[in-house]
Amino acid sequence: MRCFSGIEDEEFIRGNVPMTKQEIRILTMAKAKIQPASIVFDIGAGTGTLSVEAARLAPEGHVYAIERNIEGIELIQQNMKKFAVENFTVLQQEAPFGLEKLPACDVVLIGGSGGYLGAILDIVSAKLVVGGRIVLNCITIQTLADCLQYMRMHEQYVYDAIQVQINRLQRVGPYDMAKAINPIYIVTCTKVR
Repeated sequence: MRCFSGIEDEEFIRGNVPMTKQEIRILTMAKAKIQPASIVFDIGAGTGTLSVEAARLAPEGHVYAIERNIEGIELIQQNMKKFAVENFTVLQQEAPFGLEKLPACDVVLIGGSGGYLGAILDIVSAKLVVGGRIVLNCITIQTLADCLQYMRMHEQYVYDAIQVQINRLQRVGPYDMAKAINPIYIVTCTKVR
């Protein structure tokens, strides 16, 4: 069953691995436009939150979660089991290594690049179908700058970017105060040829 509800953060098994927060997942999934039969790569999958959401949106497709951290791999597998998604392959490797062995894809989610963003984009660009999307969640200005520079040099893409700043209210004694979540840039790149 195809469903997207923006799973609550607390429902995921987390450990000490970074996790994409619910609000950012919702925006990322909206930008990715995942279809029921989409093939999705989640590079730098962390705890697998985006992978799980993507697998639920693409019940006839398949998600490849790529993560280098062994704790992350274990958490992805636990979350995959918890949310009963079976259209899912977990790969412990550091991208871009091994990406060339994956099939053609419709959507690429990039949450971490380990400093190899250009090489990752080179490989996934060859795998991405025309009309496919790459959605990058950039925490640092350097990653954002690298992404934009790459896209400007590769005319087969059109792109847009948004900066997102989420604040959640936190109760402090008799008051409610805004607690900031780190701002993030979401860059959506569509392959037009």
